[in-house]
Amino acid sequence: MVTGRQDRAEVNMMAVPGTRPGGIATSRAALVILIAVGLVAPLVVVQPFPRHVLIMVLVYAVLGHAWNIIGGLTGQVSLGHAVYFGLGAYTSTKSFILWGLSPWVGMLLGAVVSALVSLAIGYPFFRLRGFYFAIATIALGETARIIFLNLKAFGGAVGLEVPLSKGNPLLNMQFHSSKLPYYYIILAIFIAATLLVARLKRSKIGFYFRTIKESHDAAESLGVDTFKYKVLALAVSAVITSVCGSFYAQYLLYIDPYVVMATGISTKICLVTILGGESTLWGPLIGSALLVFLAEYSRVWLGGGGRGVDLIVYGVLIVLVAAYQPKGIMGLFDRSNRRMSGGVPANESA
Repeated sequence: MVTGRQDRAEVNMMAVPGTRPGGIATSRAALVILIAVGLVAPLVVVQPFPRHVLIMVLVYAVLGHAWNIIGGLTGQVSLGHAVYFGLGAYTSTKSFILWGLSPWVGMLLGAVVSALVSLAIGYPFFRLRGFYFAIATIALGETARIIFLNLKAFGGAVGLEVPLSKGNPLLNMQFHSSKLPYYYIILAIFIAATLLVARLKRSKIGFYFRTIKESHDAAESLGVDTFKYKVLALAVSAVITSVCGSFYAQYLLYIDPYVVMATGISTKICLVTILGGESTLWGPLIGSALLVFLAEYSRVWLGGGGRGVDLIVYGVLIVLVAAYQPKGIMGLFDRSNRRMSGGVPANESA
C-alpha cells in the first residue's frame, strides 16, 4: 500500500540523475552496439584462451550487475556473495549427478535455493548497518565454505566432477569441442542481467533502493519500508549470482569449496563494480574487462611465480579509485562528457 509519505518520496526521487530521457536513449544505443560487438567478437577471437578470457569477463560482469543491486543501488556492502555463487554451482551439479536433471533445471533450482537462503539471512543481517553488515556477510561466506568442506555428500574438500554427457549438448550444457556455445550462453545471461538492472534503475523499486542508500533514516521517515526493499534487493542479487554459479560449474565441469565459495570470489565481485563505477549500468562490464584481463594474462605470462600479482594491482587500483575517483572509471567518463559539453562537474564547482 502506497502512503502519502511514499508519494512525496517518489517525487523527490524522480530527481535522481541518470534517468533522464536522453540518458535512457544513450543507454539503449550503447546496449544495441554492445550486443552487436558481443555477437561478432568470438568470430574474430578464435583462439581458445582469448575466448576463455571473454567468457570470464562476461561472468564477472554479470556478477558485478548482481552485486550492484544490493551494494551499488541499495548501499548494503556484501562481501559474502560467493555463498550464492557456490549454492548455484552445487545445486545444479548435485541435481545432475543424483537425478540426471538438465543443468538448466538445476540452474532454476539453484536460484530458488539462493533466494530462500537470502530471505533467511535477511532478517538478522539487515538489523545491522554499515561495517557490521559487511563483517556479517564475510562471516557468512566463510561459514558456508567450511560447512561445504566438511559435507561428504557434496564431495567435501575433494569436490564434485560434473559427469560427461553424450546426450544433447544444449540440453546438458556441455560442449566438448568448442567454447563458442558457452560464450553465447553467458552473453545471453549478461544481456538479460543488463536489461533487468536498467529496468530496475528506472522503476519505483529502484528509486526506493537509491533512497535507502542515500539515507536510511530519511527513507524510513518518508514511509519507505526499508527492511522489505533491502531483502528484495538481496534476493534478486542472490538469484543472479546463483545463475552465474550454475553456468560456471558447467563450464569448468568441476567444483569444490575453494573454486566456488572462496572469499577471493566475493572480493573480486565487489571490486569489479567499485572499479568500474557502482550504481552505474556499464561499470561492472568495464571493471570486469580490466580486472579479468589483468588476472588471466598475468597468470599466463608470469606463471606460478606471478601468483598474487593481480591482487597487488587490484589493491593499488582500489586505493587510487578511493583517493581520486570514488565514482570509478564511469566517473571519469562522466567528467569528460561534462567538460566536452561545457558543463562543470558538481564535485569541481565547490
